[in-house]
Amino acid sequence: MNEELLRFSLTPFVTLLVVVDPPGVVPIFVALTEGADAAKRRATVRRAVVVALLVALFFLFAGRSLLSYLGVTIHAFAISGGVLLFATALPMLFGHRPGLQAPEPKEHPMAAEDPAIFPLAIPHLSGTGAIATILLLTSQASGYIGRFVALALVVVLVYGSRSSLCS
Repeated sequence: MNEELLRFSLTPFVTLLVVVDPPGVVPIFVALTEGADAAKRRATVRRAVVVALLVALFFLFAGRSLLSYLGVTIHAFAISGGVLLFATALPMLFGHRPGLQAPEPKEHPMAAEDPAIFPLAIPHLSGTGAIATILLLTSQASGYIGRFVALALVVVLVYGSRSSLCS
């Protein structure tokens, strides 16, 4: 591996590690899986990481094409995602639960949802920040197959580290 490719690989690794923030999801994971046994926690982590990795890889390989087809720029995507997250988080600050969150099992026993997809995988593991970062890094790697392969390996490595921290 030459020095330029190593330098390119280190930049996305550090950037994605900061954006995805593996230690930052641990308190959320613990709160969401409170009362669950160890096997259920491991299964939840596995599902969340697999879904987040698939989302990240989808945007790595096809994200620019999809956004281009829809006529959306990367900057517009990042801004709209931030506005959406803000609109979702603001009621939570005041103790209100938006309709997107799963009801308490005692309210509707059959309606309780698995937290692995929402909110763990999306938006915490593969949110707009991670997707926008992957799209920007993909544009830096375009035209260089070695950089693109290194970027794909970095994405797999970052999401693999997330799995080991949560279990």
